[in-house]
Amino acid sequence: MLQPPKQGSAAETALIALGSNLTSSYGTPSNTLRLGLKKLSDAGVIILQTSRFFQTPCFPAGAGPDYVNACARIGSDLPPADLLAVLHEIEAEFGRDRVQRWASRTLDIDLIAIGDQVFPNVDTQGAWQALDVENQKLRAPNELILPHPRMQDRAFVLVPLADIAPDWTHPVLGVTVTQMLDKVPEVDRAEVVPVESDL
Repeated sequence: MLQPPKQGSAAETALIALGSNLTSSYGTPSNTLRLGLKKLSDAGVIILQTSRFFQTPCFPAGAGPDYVNACARIGSDLPPADLLAVLHEIEAEFGRDRVQRWASRTLDIDLIAIGDQVFPNVDTQGAWQALDVENQKLRAPNELILPHPRMQDRAFVLVPLADIAPDWTHPVLGVTVTQMLDKVPEVDRAEVVPVESDL
């Protein structure tokens, strides 16, 4: 059940998710994630904590090579839209081209949440949460939606997020990362495995 949003501060800690399934000019997907985090730091974003790296099947199934995924807690004084612009600039530096949804990519950095803030409002956030899979393939928001409307469904986000923010509580759903992960089917959780070698 949707809960009314809590008020937050733009200076709060943010959560991001990173993914790569293509070799970039900077190397393997794991190397790309490491350097992407360094580029964020160079841009003035404070990297507070980083999860382990995980290998996960490409989504949707069969769309490309397996991904390497991770999450990070970051700090920034930038307004949300400006922080998102920095993430997109770093993606572009690694050759990310935002042409097709769910296409293979050298680097993907998603802004998952900023503290307990809800953008733009609880009704819009809930509408994107409820969007069925077929429409997800066809439609993308033209504005920032926080928390990320699909985070509660995705093991490849929740497993690494549980490494660094297990008690973060979704301001609309009223459940923690651990509780969201517990609701994800076991078969999906089992597909997200720690990276044991460089990919």
